[in-house]
Amino acid sequence: MSKLIMNRRGVLKSGAVLGAGVALPTIFTASSAAAYTNEPTGGTVTLGFNVPQTGAYADEGADELRAYMLAVKHLNGEGDGGMMNTFSSKELKGNGILGKKVEYVTGDTQTKSDAARASAQSMIQKDGAVMITGGSSSGVAIAVQGLCQEAGIIFMAGLTHSNDTTGKDKKANGFRHFFNGYMSAAALAPVLADRYGTDRKAYHLTADYTWGWTQQASIAAATEAKGWETVANVLTPLTTTDFSSYVAPVINSGADVLVLNHYGGNMINSLTSAVQFGLKDKMVNGKKFEIVVPLYSRLMAKGAGENVKGIFGSTNWHWSLQDEGSKAFVKSFGEEYGFPPSQAAHTVYCQTLLYADACERAGTFNPCGVAEALEGFKFSGLGNGDVEYRADDHQCFKDVLVVQGKENPTSEFDLLEVVEVTPRAQVEYAPDNEFFAGGSLGQCNDGSA
Repeated sequence: MSKLIMNRRGVLKSGAVLGAGVALPTIFTASSAAAYTNEPTGGTVTLGFNVPQTGAYADEGADELRAYMLAVKHLNGEGDGGMMNTFSSKELKGNGILGKKVEYVTGDTQTKSDAARASAQSMIQKDGAVMITGGSSSGVAIAVQGLCQEAGIIFMAGLTHSNDTTGKDKKANGFRHFFNGYMSAAALAPVLADRYGTDRKAYHLTADYTWGWTQQASIAAATEAKGWETVANVLTPLTTTDFSSYVAPVINSGADVLVLNHYGGNMINSLTSAVQFGLKDKMVNGKKFEIVVPLYSRLMAKGAGENVKGIFGSTNWHWSLQDEGSKAFVKSFGEEYGFPPSQAAHTVYCQTLLYADACERAGTFNPCGVAEALEGFKFSGLGNGDVEYRADDHQCFKDVLVVQGKENPTSEFDLLEVVEVTPRAQVEYAPDNEFFAGGSLGQCNDGSA
């Protein structure tokens, strides 16, 4: 079968017959009429919002889409401007991006890498999206980031927590605002050692894909450095809904801590199963049995209900923060939708503003100009203190929150309590850290070659 080759507008350049369900690699080539992929020529510019509208992370995707739509309103001068008013950079004026009205298209990643790539490819080739953003799975983020690198498009990652996104799979066209597994572990391990002691035996249940693998490795290493022992690590498929067969062996394992390296619906279901097996009420090794959720979100806490009480985890951001940026975003989002935003909503709203701001500072939509404007960019006013987009790997460095499920919540949204704001310096690492080894950013691609 011959190779399918399309230009930036999706025009077939050499014939091929596709069988049903057959996915072929796509080679992106620039149009001779444009200086770079999807250079806007009219009065509008199109952004591609690629989120999980179905699958295990659909709740996160729904909140991401809400935040994206709010960001577009603010960029176009509608609403109260949200964090545009608190952002340390003052380039955004509410007149779109570089004077062009912002439009958007959406896609459903289905929490599947192949579906996410297909959706992003359609937005680039059919809809002319100049930037792709979104995702609530690191597997999806890494797949789409690679596609955008090939296509000559900037990828502003949504919720992706795997070390690999800005580690071995980093790309010059990709940027991550969200924190990662290493940062969660660096923030959480000292708190766990302080609250639960240093003589602990941990049993890990881990989502079987890139995020789960790197999250588990990070938290295991950080807790072992505090004296903990890892007695088992069992991988669970992302499609799992009934975790009883995975939780049952924990009871006789000799472990006195269960670490759930799960997210979204997986975490809700695995935690529910652990509570149903009575683990929260057990005494093992003369200690009260504990459960840890390294990566938390408000949406997960709401889904798990009473079961989250007392359980520690980490989060990228929380709506209860009292800095001016967080308050502005919570106000805007709450007035628009009637409830506070999640960390997923926060990070994608920030990514949209950061992309638009970089275009303004660069004076172009050319992805390489935008990348240059983002690399090494230092900013504040977006809810995480002083932040830097490190040039070495395109990872944002900022403060990280350690949270705990509230014992006495005051509302259905007041479920997590921030117990510690871990300073950025405690979670930073060298670009060649062993958890991020391998891979190279490579060269920015604007699609003109």
